[in-house]
Amino acid sequence: MSSQLASNNIYSVLYPEKPGNKLISTNTTEKVRDIRHTLWPLREVWLKVGLEKLESHEGVAVKALLDSGATGLFMDTTFAKEKGFKMEKLKKPLLVRNMDGTANAGGAIMYQVECNMFFKGHVERARMDVCNLGKTELILGML
Repeated sequence: MSSQLASNNIYSVLYPEKPGNKLISTNTTEKVRDIRHTLWPLREVWLKVGLEKLESHEGVAVKALLDSGATGLFMDTTFAKEKGFKMEKLKKPLLVRNMDGTANAGGAIMYQVECNMFFKGHVERARMDVCNLGKTELILGML
């Protein structure tokens, strides 16, 4: 091991320690957080999927973010309205939190959209929560 990489940071190749930037804790969880933060841009996976409205069978192509940390399927409110998806009002609002744990600026989830989703020859009926996603039109969670 070279002296440049010798460190108590087991991820020093990916996140080298710098003076004043030492790990505060030797807790493994803290180290994992560091690597997640460092590799975040490398972990984004975007897929081009097709959505079909159930009422009109009109198709819409969309770029979706595949997100292993998301707890469901989400469609942006503005996108849903602009593309004319039928939004069904929920009986009870669902609270939504952003990736950083803060409350979503768009408030609670009040609507869902049901549609067919197409990807590389596979078709799936999907029920998506509608909320404010900013510049992202669709998030496909994996939990």
